[in-house]
Amino acid sequence: MKATYKNIDELPIMLNANDIMNVLGISRAFAYDLLHDKTLPVIVLGKRRVVNKDKFLTWLEKREFSDEVQHG
Repeated sequence: MKATYKNIDELPIMLNANDIMNVLGISRAFAYDLLHDKTLPVIVLGKRRVVNKDKFLTWLEKREFSDEVQHG
């Protein structure tokens, strides 16, 4: 099921692989890869991996800046 978010405020507090997939427009497999990235502050709940929305957005911003520095 594809969720549609009109703005950041509509995102759930905790993001799972499907949320990340829909927000970033990436494959489910890549979303799962991100949830196993050691730099992403993931919370493991049994077999589920989730990330706090605010921490995810901060991580994404840092990643964007890091990419700009490497490519700029």
